[in-house]
Amino acid sequence: MKSITIDGSQRESVGKKATKALRNAGQVPCVLYGGDKPVHFSAPELAFSKLVYTPNAHTVVINLDSGETFNAVLQDIQFHPVTDNILHIDFYQLFEDKEIALNIPVNLVGNSRGVKNGGVLRRNNRKLRIKALPANLPDFIEIDITPLRIGDKVSVADLLNDKYTFLHTDNTVVCQVRTSRTAVADLDDEDEEEGAEAEAPAAEATQE
Repeated sequence: MKSITIDGSQRESVGKKATKALRNAGQVPCVLYGGDKPVHFSAPELAFSKLVYTPNAHTVVINLDSGETFNAVLQDIQFHPVTDNILHIDFYQLFEDKEIALNIPVNLVGNSRGVKNGGVLRRNNRKLRIKALPANLPDFIEIDITPLRIGDKVSVADLLNDKYTFLHTDNTVVCQVRTSRTAVADLDDEDEEEGAEAEAPAAEATQE
């Protein structure tokens, strides 16, 4: 998984007055959990743009002015209800030998045959929650929808692998192709060939 580096400053004062002063200075107060004790730090709001305003999932390298470095993932974020400015961010520390649960975006590729025939592609889950060691966290979960015909679907059971575990039931539908009023018969190649062979004798009989 791709990583984003955040350069921050460790903070000792965590009261409301100190937090307000940080925000007024364009800094975002943050807390890193998961280690021996919480680590309080702050960083410029612009430093989080590539982490927050994207559909992609990333890990984070937090570099503090104290010389400490932590690997982490974004756990929670709070926005101002009016201005949408970032008010606070919680991170969770990563350890190489400990699994982490994370929401991973689903990336659909290909052109569904069912959609070409008038079906409608429905994305039931744009993200899936998985559990894995940090080294096995994917950037996204890719699904090739090319073979999907009208009525077909992809569920979590179709995506199982050895690198990570899905925190969903196996029958959770990720995407599907549903019929519509404009849909036409969605025959496969074999059906079309059989249909052509069946029509040939009838044509010859007509000619006689």
